[in-house]
Amino acid sequence: MTALPRRALLGAVAALAGAPWLASAQSAWPAKQLRVVVPFTPGGTTDFVTRLVAIELAKSLGQPVVVENKPGAGTVIGVDAAAKSAPDGYSFVTVANSFTANQTLVKRLPYSTLGDLRPVALMGMSEHVLATHPGSGLRTLSDLREQARRRPGQLSYASFGNGTSAHLSGELLKQRLGVDLIHVPYKGQGPALADLLGGQVSVMFGNWPEFRSHVQSGKLVALGMATAKRSGYAPDIPTLAEQGTLLESNSWNGLLAPAGTLDAVVQRMNAEVNKALGSPAVMQAFAQGGIASQSGTPGQFADFIRSEIDKYAEIARKANIQLDN
Repeated sequence: MTALPRRALLGAVAALAGAPWLASAQSAWPAKQLRVVVPFTPGGTTDFVTRLVAIELAKSLGQPVVVENKPGAGTVIGVDAAAKSAPDGYSFVTVANSFTANQTLVKRLPYSTLGDLRPVALMGMSEHVLATHPGSGLRTLSDLREQARRRPGQLSYASFGNGTSAHLSGELLKQRLGVDLIHVPYKGQGPALADLLGGQVSVMFGNWPEFRSHVQSGKLVALGMATAKRSGYAPDIPTLAEQGTLLESNSWNGLLAPAGTLDAVVQRMNAEVNKALGSPAVMQAFAQGGIASQSGTPGQFADFIRSEIDKYAEIARKANIQLDN
């Protein structure tokens, strides 16, 4: 083997010694404040779950865990910022379904979905309900199918934004029912829900935690739960499958770190997240909010991400969807 020139060797050692992330990794972790980017606006389920877990992480790690909302471009802006952060064990990002859908939908992602970020832990999952406003005249999935066929291209469905789970589930619903519904994307679930309540859009797939009170009060009508079997959170609402259309839809969220983050840090963070998910405060908040805990290993989360990429790629291919990012 050819020996490396002494000057080059010394230069390489000096460069490595000057890398701040390496110096940090060599010290006891964590030795300072951690940051978790949420690529959504405040107030949504992913933001809620992240902040709940962050409180418990701060207690167990003995360091502040700051949550930073960085929305935009269907989560691409926030995810890209995290992907380009130093892999020093102090920067993380919480992602949701759109992270896996963007792999297919966005032509020029500024980061590699599988190459620039590494899975740490899956955290929570919220079941979706397909809902409408009382004035629509719809009460069942069959009503929606019949009305959409009588009025092709006149009924609409709202989503949290292009490439979100609500968008792609709406496209899958169109495929399964054989109807034409107009997609109306919003910047988050909050404004979409407001217009659904006001009757500006016909139907919407939404997170049960945010829709529950409106369904129970009669401000919204649940056409069906998008679950394989009746939900433990909404046992009185029939599933879409019971009504002849097998369609499962949900919103999940999980934690990623920049590629290059040390295995020891990822494993420790995974263990701490799982511990946080089992804490009384988080368990109670999840139960009240209708959120299912999703603890597991980094490897299991990686497998889940790959399966979600494949699932959304198939839906997008059949619907011929691509975003212009």
